[in-house]
Amino acid sequence: MGSHSRRRILRGAAVAAAGSVVGSGLGPGFFSAAAQATPTAPKGGSAPATPFLEGAFAPVTEELTAFDLDVVGRIPADLDGRYLRNGPNALGIEDVRAHHWMIGDGMVHGVRLRGGRAEWYRNRWVRSSQVTAKLGETYPGQAPPDDFPCNTHVIPYHGRILALQEGGPLPYELDGELNTLRPYDFRATQKGAFAAHTKYDAVADELHAIAYYPTWDHVRHIVVDRTGRARPATRIPVADAPMMHDFALTEKYVVIVDVPITFDGAAAEAGAIVPYVWNDRHPMRLGLLPRTGGTTRWFEIDPVYYSHTLNAYDQGDTVVLEYIGFPAPFYAAGRGAGGPSATGSPTLDRWTVDLGAARVRSTRLDDRPQEFPRINESLVSRRHRYAYTACAAEMWRAYETVDGVCPDEKFTNYLVKHDMLRGSRQLHRFPRGAAVGEPVFVPRRGARDEDDGYVLSYVNDPDRGATDLVILSAQDFGGRPRARVRLPGRVPLGFHGSWVPDA
Repeated sequence: MGSHSRRRILRGAAVAAAGSVVGSGLGPGFFSAAAQATPTAPKGGSAPATPFLEGAFAPVTEELTAFDLDVVGRIPADLDGRYLRNGPNALGIEDVRAHHWMIGDGMVHGVRLRGGRAEWYRNRWVRSSQVTAKLGETYPGQAPPDDFPCNTHVIPYHGRILALQEGGPLPYELDGELNTLRPYDFRATQKGAFAAHTKYDAVADELHAIAYYPTWDHVRHIVVDRTGRARPATRIPVADAPMMHDFALTEKYVVIVDVPITFDGAAAEAGAIVPYVWNDRHPMRLGLLPRTGGTTRWFEIDPVYYSHTLNAYDQGDTVVLEYIGFPAPFYAAGRGAGGPSATGSPTLDRWTVDLGAARVRSTRLDDRPQEFPRINESLVSRRHRYAYTACAAEMWRAYETVDGVCPDEKFTNYLVKHDMLRGSRQLHRFPRGAAVGEPVFVPRRGARDEDDGYVLSYVNDPDRGATDLVILSAQDFGGRPRARVRLPGRVPLGFHGSWVPDA
């Protein structure tokens, strides 16, 4: 395969991997008009021509630093750390028609909280070799193979901050002020093709990942052990080079979801921005790989687009996986709108794998449109009671724009707290135009209950034309926010983030 074709393939893998969802002195002429468009809501409920470059998605054009931020309410004094979120923020769009939202250069937005104060806000592009070249900077050292400005997630790990991508690139390590330090290879034990969604088992002190690559005939289960080194990966044979954006973990199993979105080599050779297609000939399967080693056991299931894991756990002779799913088919490459395209809204669902009967039961938990599911992270791979999800009206409008105008009931913005034990839920609603991002749960210092803590999310304030960091009490979820931190600019709708506590 020639290098040109290889670059196309790797670019497409990075795009498909990104998801399934603000003074650098560059000057106003650096961005295209579409990228700089003033955020406005579509008129009459109709979709904009380039929904992923407008409104709440519009890229910001500057790196900002602001200190001693204004606060409405009172920040809990025990919130000491950084709230960070990553997402695509295109840096210089040459051709709007050839742009795809998920190929945007990664930008991390962060707020530093300490002692009841919001000390600073920063937003910084992830300095890959491409980004440094666009900014007129010098990349330090030699760029790694499959280099990409990781735009999907940002996590803490053993005192480090890592920006993540899947389908080829290594993570990039950031410092506490969001400056890019270097590609991170887990103490020289990981050679690339990492993941955007990891699962950290706090009891075992292990970081797990499933990595895929467009030219492999398998996917790889990676475990980073308590020493911070990656063990030799376990190879799991799969056909058709599927896109595996997320996976799940229980105390006994690694849960692999083999989706019917597969690599299209002909599309890559032809220069497709996202050479991944919905493939009706590829059966959808759920696989259980024992964490102690052994063979993956596969279960065929009805096709959906498995977007994001809420959590998974063992329960007697069953394995339970709760997740966000879109109805099939789902078009990662989109259909002319500059981003992915869905045939319906995502819902919160559950698979229950009966190991004795060798079958999988599917259950709808909540049919409201919602995405970006999170729990108290200390319970990853173990049974949880509470969960948190988000609904941003502009996201569903953008995803479904090719299929027509969404029903009015979808044009709402809210966060949801789910009680899985009682089957109940609470909503915290936001105004029309106040696009809300992923909720992240932060336990209160000394907490004894699973939901004793705070839920943090970036929420656009349409009146200010900027974004607030909203802090809710998880145990008073529908009540008034504990605090709203006023940021100096917008945080575009993007992907995933984390709370990074002080040591």
